Order: sequence, then structure tokens, then C-alpha cells
Amino acid sequence: MTPEWPAGLRDYVEDYLAEDETLSAARARGRELGCVPIGPAGGAALQFLATALQAKAVVEIGTGAGLSGLYLLRGMAQDGVLTSIDVQPEHQAAARQAFAGAGVAPGRTRLIMGSALDVLPRLTDSGYDLIFVDALKTEYPAYYEHGVRLLRPGGVLAFDNVLWGGRVVDPNDQEPHTNALREVTRLVKDDDRLVPVLLPIGDGLLVAAKTA
Repeated sequence: MTPEWPAGLRDYVEDYLAEDETLSAARARGRELGCVPIGPAGGAALQFLATALQAKAVVEIGTGAGLSGLYLLRGMAQDGVLTSIDVQPEHQAAARQAFAGAGVAPGRTRLIMGSALDVLPRLTDSGYDLIFVDALKTEYPAYYEHGVRLLRPGGVLAFDNVLWGGRVVDPNDQEPHTNALREVTRLVKDDDRLVPVLLPIGDGLLVAAKTA
């Protein structure tokens, strides 16, 4: 959210690239399940990043209904594999439906059900091109620690919802989710191994490239 923008400008950005029926269906399923999907501009940014990186190995923390996964897969190399982690079986069932409906080959996705903090330690150090985080906000600082370890040099770490509806700039808001988002933003900014940028699209997308 960017409340300070002129009326209509946010919609102009979000609607710049229209979603097709496959993406719209996945977005609708996500809303039905109560997992708020990434906005169209954020999804386009993910596809752009995956394309620019020619990503072959991507980790997604928070499968949702598969919308962000579809964007990532559209940008990844044709033989790329998306590893997506979620604690909710109904989310992953919806994602499988979305991937199948989009004609994604089964071998291109690896859906893992479980807590990300249990799964991430089992993944290969420096083995991934891109890591996208859209899950439990209080765990974002821990995801950051794992993300830096898992990325190859030149890889990218991306966090959604880091503006949290503007609440991150309200000093009176000391709610745990808000504080965790402030903390991960600070950690990324202060890490000499990362080159970050905070993008004011959707509810805020924090992106950082690993230098070494």
C-alpha cells in the first residue's frame, strides 16, 4: 500500500500488466482459502526477477494457492524447479491444481508440506538462484538467515508485505508482526553481503542480491 500516492496511481501500477485466466483463477482460489495472494505488480516483479536471473532453482516460502508460484515458473528456465513450502495442505492442493491447469510439468515443482524453519535447514547451501518469502511475518528474520545461506552469489532474496499497510512507520505499533518486518528490513540493509532495494509496489517488496 502507498496511501500517499495520488488517487488512481496505485491501480495504474497494479493494472499495468493484466492477469490472464490462469492467474485470475489462482487469485480467486487464494482469496477463497483466506491466503491473501501477491498483487499483480508484485507477481510481475517475481517473474521479472526469475527471468533476469535465468533461475533454475527457486525456493518459495509460503505456497498459498499457487499464484506467486505461477509467476515464478513463467520466468524461470524451462528446466527450472520450484521448491515451495507451506504448512497448510489445502493451500498446496490448490497450488497443485493451479500448476496442473497451467500445464506445468510435475517435475518442475517440489511441494513440501511443513514448517519452513524445519525444512530450510535441509536445503543445500548456495544452491538457489531466488528465494521468495510470503509466509508468517514473525519468522521473517529467521527466513532471512536461511535465505542468505541458501543463495548462490548473484542470487536474490525477496520478501513480500514489508510495508505492512503502512504500519511499519507507525512508532506506536509494536505488534510482533510489525516489529519482525522492521527487523528483517534492518537486517537486510545492514548485511554487507547483500545489495537491497525496497520497492513500494503492492504492500512492499524488499529485494536483495547476494554479492558473495
